[in-house]
Amino acid sequence: MIGNILLTLGLVAGVFTVIMYYLTYRGYKNTLSLSRIGFHTTAIMVIASAALLLYAVLTHQYQYKYIYNYSGSDLPTGLLMSTFYAGQEGSFMLWTFFTAVIGLILLDYTSKRGDLEPRVMMIFSLVLSFLLIMVSPLLKSPFNFIWMDNDFIDLKNINQAFLSLPALQSFIFTDTQANKQFVQMGKELHAILVSNNISVNDFIIQGKGLNPLLQNFWMQIHPPILFIGFSMSAVPFSFALAAILKNEYRDWVKQAMPWVLAGTCVLGLAIMLGGYWAYGVLGWGGYWGWDPVENSSLVPWIIGVASIHTILVQKKTQEKGGGGRFVKTNLILSIMTFILVLYSTFLTRSGILGDASVHSFAEPGMAVYLFLIIFLGIFTVIGIGGIVYRWKFLTEHFSFEENVLSRELALFTGSVALIAAAIIVAVGTSAPIFGTTVQTSFYNELNLPIAIIIGFLNGTSILLKWKHTEGKQLWKQSQFAVISTFVLTLLVIIIGGVYQLMLIILTLSSSFAFFVNVEIAYKIFKGKKTHLGAYVAHIGISLFLIGVLATAGHSQQKQVDLVKGQQVNVLGHELTFLGYEPFDNGKKYHMNIQVKDGNNVRVVSPIMFIAEFNNSLMREPDILVGLTKDFYVAPVSYSDGQENQQGTPATMKGGDKASFEGKEITFNKFVLPKDMSAMQSGGKFRIGVDMTISYKGKEYKVEPYMENEGQGPTYFPAELKDADLKISITAMNATEAQVGLLFSSISKGQTAVAAKEILTIDASVKPFISLVWIGVLTMVAGFIIASFRRSKESLV
Repeated sequence: MIGNILLTLGLVAGVFTVIMYYLTYRGYKNTLSLSRIGFHTTAIMVIASAALLLYAVLTHQYQYKYIYNYSGSDLPTGLLMSTFYAGQEGSFMLWTFFTAVIGLILLDYTSKRGDLEPRVMMIFSLVLSFLLIMVSPLLKSPFNFIWMDNDFIDLKNINQAFLSLPALQSFIFTDTQANKQFVQMGKELHAILVSNNISVNDFIIQGKGLNPLLQNFWMQIHPPILFIGFSMSAVPFSFALAAILKNEYRDWVKQAMPWVLAGTCVLGLAIMLGGYWAYGVLGWGGYWGWDPVENSSLVPWIIGVASIHTILVQKKTQEKGGGGRFVKTNLILSIMTFILVLYSTFLTRSGILGDASVHSFAEPGMAVYLFLIIFLGIFTVIGIGGIVYRWKFLTEHFSFEENVLSRELALFTGSVALIAAAIIVAVGTSAPIFGTTVQTSFYNELNLPIAIIIGFLNGTSILLKWKHTEGKQLWKQSQFAVISTFVLTLLVIIIGGVYQLMLIILTLSSSFAFFVNVEIAYKIFKGKKTHLGAYVAHIGISLFLIGVLATAGHSQQKQVDLVKGQQVNVLGHELTFLGYEPFDNGKKYHMNIQVKDGNNVRVVSPIMFIAEFNNSLMREPDILVGLTKDFYVAPVSYSDGQENQQGTPATMKGGDKASFEGKEITFNKFVLPKDMSAMQSGGKFRIGVDMTISYKGKEYKVEPYMENEGQGPTYFPAELKDADLKISITAMNATEAQVGLLFSSISKGQTAVAAKEILTIDASVKPFISLVWIGVLTMVAGFIIASFRRSKESLV
């Protein structure tokens, strides 16, 4: 109740702040101090409510529905704190909290820069007010009590001391299919508990817990950084609208530039931390899958990066006495960055991507769905409407022609390339809205040429001078980079075995950008070190692209069965399964594998366990990290060796052939369900294994299959009596098109052979993937350097 009161007071103060700042902007006296009081009040209410929610999480107050649904008493402190934002209500609360804190910094920043404060803070306070509406008691407040709506509580989460209460018996229900008992928690039961002096927090002693996929170190880091980036995107939006309100477009780029750099830096770091999280936990060996939810954060980041370059052009041309170039572009990009963050929120929180993304939240309800549309619509109208209103003035005063060999045009062209990439990603991401989805090849094939263009422009724009550059001078400056680029590319082709034309050109463009920026950064390092930011960031992007190229084109992967104690050569490594080791009070198991690479012997320990959260088998990979390559091991399945096998085992991929007692067996393909949504939502689905049997001049078709009803797979064998053959499935990996099979005779059987302890793994080698992570960190360092430099310049 106190939390909802604080949030309501914060909303009222936020609306009051918007009105007072508007009156200040309109010239009313004595309203500026009221505006500041209003915003500080809003911020205090938000911070206090966030602190109250965190306290409720840490003290396991399950009377709050949100805390019951996402928290648990057995979580370590770090992960317990992360349940603050594990669901929709808490993530909106986190976004609101960071927006309020950033608003306090922004208020101080704008108050020192002329008449900027009323216009910027009016818009920013409006954003904060809308976020407060989202976490209000009527929509997605994390402080709503669990008894406000009838909810079924698992009986194991109830204090057993109260189960003997006679009045409680009529609220206990049994689910015969799941073999579970539940207590229906609602207003009626709450009234009974109150009459018996029993608090709900004493009655419910355990929550549902945190999804096992989220029980990872990066859950404590990635979401907060992401929401800081979301919150910071509202600042350039506010600056752009402040310029439109005043119809003066000179100073705002200088004032907004540090915020654009810092916000883009934070959002980019958050996105790649999410990629690293996926790489280290999900077990599919990649860091980016073009998942719609991943993409929805990427699009505003790309637009933010594009805006940096055009804002730089406007700022530079103004310093040289001009009126500024790309003014309209800067306004549009600054506004669109925030609007695309809101669009990202709509896609991920509305449930519209529920069947297309593994990250999407559940449907929030019609009221929240409509409010998300209103939220997005209002700020789109405000932003785009402001530009349309001033379009005639902007067109008359800010239109220029560019010289072909000029840094201005090169930066603008680079921004256009980035915008094109953002449009491609946005189209693919939005496809589920229209009832369709796109393949990852859609993104890869369309973005590859753009990445090449960006690489060349990355290097060329640095070499070009403002206004105009002589061709001879350009060649003279680029000789070292050009020669080095061709040498490195030849080495990549000869030693690395890169023969695809587009990948060779990408190597050329990325290497060219790298060498140009390294050369200039070295020269600047001996002089003005504060000017290093852009070059360091560009070096990071070049390294990232080279890392993507090396990993995507040359990763090797193989699925293999490891019999305990037996050494197997896998991708140049000698692997020996040592057995499993329980930990976490016996709930999880390290599957220890000795890896011998030359004289270097190490042990990897991927993890397998059955999650109580959803009673499903969970797998976590382990990685031997190296500078030139990562050796990646993901567990697939495990046989404890207690049962007897009858037959001959085999692991096959699409197109593979095997022989058994004179029969040739071909694995053709997987037969996937027509409706893939059941696989993604945990519903019932079936996957068949299409096989052809050749025997005595005849061909037969059989299809053993797997069924899953959300409780784990069940395998059904296929029998071919004419060939006296039974084919059983032992393991399945549809993602890698691999299946584990057992061939046996129907009539006479096989000699019973005691099955050994077997661990099936996916092993892969990721060459130079370290360049991806080094590139990202280098890029972030460049952004930070540039942000400090531009922040000092904004005071001049």
